[in-house]
Amino acid sequence: MKTPDYDLIAVGGGSGGLAAINRAASYGAKCLIVERDPVMGGTCVNRGCVPKKAMWYAANMAHGIHDAKSYGFDVEPSKFDWPTFVAKREHYISNINNYYVRSLSTASVESVHGLARLIDANTIQVGDTQYSAERIILAPGGEPVVPDIPGAEFASTSDDFFNMTEQPARVLVLGAGYIAVELAGMLKALGSQVTLGVRTDRFLRQFDDMLYEHLAQSMQDQGLKIETGFSAASIEKTDEGLFTVGEAGQRLGAFDAIIFAIGRRPLTADLGLEKAGVTYNDRGYIPVDKFQQTNVPSIFAIGDVTGQAELTPVAVAAGRRLADRIYDQQEGRHLDYSNIATVVFSHPPIGTIGLSEAEAREQYGDDIKVYNTSFTPMYATFTEHKTKTAMKLIVQGENEKIVGCHLIGLDADEMMQGFAVAIRMGATKRDFDDTVAIHPTSAEELVTMR
Repeated sequence: MKTPDYDLIAVGGGSGGLAAINRAASYGAKCLIVERDPVMGGTCVNRGCVPKKAMWYAANMAHGIHDAKSYGFDVEPSKFDWPTFVAKREHYISNINNYYVRSLSTASVESVHGLARLIDANTIQVGDTQYSAERIILAPGGEPVVPDIPGAEFASTSDDFFNMTEQPARVLVLGAGYIAVELAGMLKALGSQVTLGVRTDRFLRQFDDMLYEHLAQSMQDQGLKIETGFSAASIEKTDEGLFTVGEAGQRLGAFDAIIFAIGRRPLTADLGLEKAGVTYNDRGYIPVDKFQQTNVPSIFAIGDVTGQAELTPVAVAAGRRLADRIYDQQEGRHLDYSNIATVVFSHPPIGTIGLSEAEAREQYGDDIKVYNTSFTPMYATFTEHKTKTAMKLIVQGENEKIVGCHLIGLDADEMMQGFAVAIRMGATKRDFDDTVAIHPTSAEELVTMR
């Protein structure tokens, strides 16, 4: 066998692929990264986390303008200039894209744009060119699911949302996960009339019940309509706008936009996995061991394509640890997928880590204790809408080790990061109680809870 062209090839120029390839290159590995899009960054940067967070800030600003009057400011809400904001957002994203190009060049990483297909366990093909490597990382990411129903072409996906140049006045968001909830909340805050269509009786089904209950109430208080038990069977385009008919015969409309946020699937169909002998399941996800290795020793997979905690920081952490272990001889280094904190950028935001109460009871039975608190944060005492903050700590065993922490309310997104460190280190309720509170803050409630 001839000497491979590279030490490492990453298929996918999103957060995971970039993190892995840059870390490997820093240790002296000769690397190539292949991205199917014209720009680097993947879903997170171009049509996910980054533009979403920018829109979330804009939505927060809208809430702030509305609240300003309650604080004594002579401010009247005005129409949101969607095109102007989108132009600024896209300029910001372009700067990130350019940064990736520069950082790859600085690290002496070669890059190619195009669809990569596996030829064998050590070779990929992009266009008419083949590239070989000692090891290959698969990090192609995922794409939104679009249901096979009549009229689906009239709807948009969560990816398409970030291509909208004008704000839709009437919107139906279909989905029950964090993407659906986030899009619905942002659009409502920015002035759209929004309906959230949920297939079952609730959204955020994987989250603690307390979080759902408080967020559902808050969304309804803001005027967002929630249609439960609704699964779209068809979509119709009329002169009045878009209508959708549910599987149970319900008819919703008229809307200016219907957005599918019903889930995502891994981009594995065109990877040529069979040619390299890589195993994948019936949903297209690639199983890996704790070292991100597939059933083929020379091929690894990271990020959404593995179906494990489909979050950008998870892909980044897995990619860096993989490079540390292989190219810096950090034996045994791998990502521990337990106790991964996450945030839902809803209105108000959610921060969560560990087990829900239902999961904790299933795992530990009666050997748990639950601490709850709900209050009106100081900020909201002056405002028209008294949006509450709620917190839950779930502890286990005689020493009350914290196995779950769930927050919803103003600044929950920011405060979760620090508490996540403590919980990953094995913090107990006593550790929290012995921490002197920072006053006056909402976060202090977590260390004074009884």
